Amino acid sequence: MKAIVLTCDRYRAITEHMILQYERLWPNHPFVFRIPYQNLRGAETDRSEYRQTSDNIRATVLELLGDLDDEEWIYWCVDDKYPLQLVTDKIELLISDVIQSGEMTGLLFCRCRVTLTSPKLTLYPAKMISSSGDVLLERKAWFQIWLHQLLKVKVLRYLFTKLPDEIPGAKAMDELKDTVPKLREHRLFVTEENFAIFGESTHRGAITQNCYESIAATDIELPKWFRQPNGEHIIMGKL
Repeated sequence: MKAIVLTCDRYRAITEHMILQYERLWPNHPFVFRIPYQNLRGAETDRSEYRQTSDNIRATVLELLGDLDDEEWIYWCVDDKYPLQLVTDKIELLISDVIQSGEMTGLLFCRCRVTLTSPKLTLYPAKMISSSGDVLLERKAWFQIWLHQLLKVKVLRYLFTKLPDEIPGAKAMDELKDTVPKLREHRLFVTEENFAIFGESTHRGAITQNCYESIAATDIELPKWFRQPNGEHIIMGKL
């Protein structure tokens, strides 16, 4: 399965850390990370490939999806999140379930923030039961679309096609996504029970304390602009 990474050259260390965390927590994961670059191409492996793109956010995502069919399943993983804990046996069952489903076009394994604290605002009342007996809740609008999750290509392609050509920065996408009406046939779900915990890598362009400490325990070299953490620990989800 292609794992579509939204990143740029400046954030290469952050991306490497995110991918390393998947390798550590889920050694047999099914993903091939598709990583965009402008000038700084990395070494390809059987689990990572590099695609040269522009530095335009909208164009980058559409270029990464360019050769993929609308109905193909992908794993959407923005570089400013990384996994801290994964219930991999459960996630593997759910992936098998969702790929065979004719109803779902997206599934998130981390129920946190608004989908947990404001279900009436963010979720439809009906529930779906997976073949393994897990409860799945359908999300309204684009709530939590920036968290790592399974999506059909057509969902991500539609969203970015509708965003403006010029996006001033990643933070702006939070508000811009709300100007795009989600199609009703794009059915995005989240597990009622949480099976993943994510850390936030950066906040307002600065590396978080939790990400800084995690990278410091690896062989990844941080560039000078990520050597001063902001002191914040930002964690999403709780098992």
